[in-house]
Amino acid sequence: MSILVIGATGTIGSLVTQGLANAGAEVKALVRQAGKREFAAGVSEVVADLTDVASMRQALASVRTLFLLNAVTPDEVTQALITLNLAQEAGIERIVYLSVIHADKFTNVPHFTGKYTVERMIESLDLPATILRPAYFMQNELMVRQTIQDYGVYPMPIGSAGVAMIDARDIADVAVAQLLQRDRAPAAQERVTLELVGPQVLTGESVAKIWSAVLGREVVYGGDDVAAFEGQLAAYGPAWLAYDMRLMMAGIQRYGMQAGAGSVERIEALIGHPLRRYEDFVREVVGKN
Repeated sequence: MSILVIGATGTIGSLVTQGLANAGAEVKALVRQAGKREFAAGVSEVVADLTDVASMRQALASVRTLFLLNAVTPDEVTQALITLNLAQEAGIERIVYLSVIHADKFTNVPHFTGKYTVERMIESLDLPATILRPAYFMQNELMVRQTIQDYGVYPMPIGSAGVAMIDARDIADVAVAQLLQRDRAPAAQERVTLELVGPQVLTGESVAKIWSAVLGREVVYGGDDVAAFEGQLAAYGPAWLAYDMRLMMAGIQRYGMQAGAGSVERIEALIGHPLRRYEDFVREVVGKN
């Protein structure tokens, strides 16, 4: 029996697939079209679509353990609920689901509330799953790296409430550890929820100072204007997604993104190494590590 990775071609999913393969697990990567991405040796492709019930039944038929990561799409909830129902139908009792921190608090943000709906399904059906709730990914900053370097402005309106950004590689390490633990256990394990955060609480101003220090010249914070942020995103992508991101940023400004006491220590114990710091990520991005 194998571990099926859904979302295997994305940032987190590709790291999870690689990590499982490195650990010697039998890994299947779900793709919509064969041959579009090269995977590690030993990883096999499974062609299916999350809204195609027949193909998903076939994909889940010989799977022992499931990693479910849904991209932010208009039908994200439908994809996730269908997949989990079919997983239960197939008798899969080892699941890791990637949600988002404060999914229950950011109630007006579509993709947050969508993931919380999936969490409620997992809870109500008592599915044996690990729910991972990561904070804002450091890798999101790659979208604005050029703006920071060319114009000296950090444009993400994260505000001052504090965001414990986490490196995607650390998220993947936790996912791999949980998948292997569940896959290798003699029986299904109890449901658990883990909040995943980085080791620092960052603000728009403190992030700008870090970039300034690394680049050796001034970088300023662009401010808290979420309407302007939406307009910039809408110029390059779908309007619904730009509005979703605007609502998320407004929520970050209001609530921040921080986990409870002891979360960092718990994560580091799970993955066996210190969590990556934002300064180190920035140095790596600009080639100064």
